[in-house]
Amino acid sequence: MNMTAADQNKIEPDHSHILVVDDDKRIRDLVCRYLRQHDFIVCPAENAAIAQHLLEAMQFDAIVLDVMMPGESGLDLTEKLRKDNQIPILLLTALGEVEDRITGLETGADDYLAKPFEPRELVLRLKSLLKRSQAQNTDINAPFRVGQWVFHPESSGLRHKDTDEPLKLTTVEENLLMALAKERGQVVSREALAGSCGVDAGERTIDVQVTRLRRKIEEDTKNPLYLQTVRGKGYILRVQDIEG
Repeated sequence: MNMTAADQNKIEPDHSHILVVDDDKRIRDLVCRYLRQHDFIVCPAENAAIAQHLLEAMQFDAIVLDVMMPGESGLDLTEKLRKDNQIPILLLTALGEVEDRITGLETGADDYLAKPFEPRELVLRLKSLLKRSQAQNTDINAPFRVGQWVFHPESSGLRHKDTDEPLKLTTVEENLLMALAKERGQVVSREALAGSCGVDAGERTIDVQVTRLRRKIEEDTKNPLYLQTVRGKGYILRVQDIEG
């Protein structure tokens, strides 16, 4: 699995959050390393049980999933997830037969890549999946969940998902959340956020507002799951769509 510097320069960076599930530590580490080289945010899991725990606790944009794993296989996990989750899934397997590929796709996977594979192809296929998913699912006027809160773009308001109790936000916090919501899943620079919020474009000003907003929507502000920092780039809001 070799990637040249020229190949790396041809692939534009991404900041999507990817769950990599593979019981083979060598393959898992290689995949994570290559994805991080292209600015993906990556979280590894060695089996289906750990993967399910992570999916319950964090927001992911796609899954790279090995088929042949001890215990619950990648096909089993895919079938289970497809009951209530449409997250893009790219299967990895040493099996190359046509029937095996068909089985994976019939189970609900979005794409299939046989081992051994070129890392550049994995990155390109993953980017293609993410673009299709975003085009299909993004509706800037649709409400979505941010942890325990539901955001309503039309009113710029947050309400608790169970009690419907409103969360009090300042005007700047509302503008900040709206600016991030319009670009959900994408990195937004501090300068762009400052312009949307009508505040000083100084780095510290936006950082303070982000910190205040995190205190209201995150359970652990030191390890934010929803409003995340992309070092040197800005901020990204990770949300969960509400199925209507």
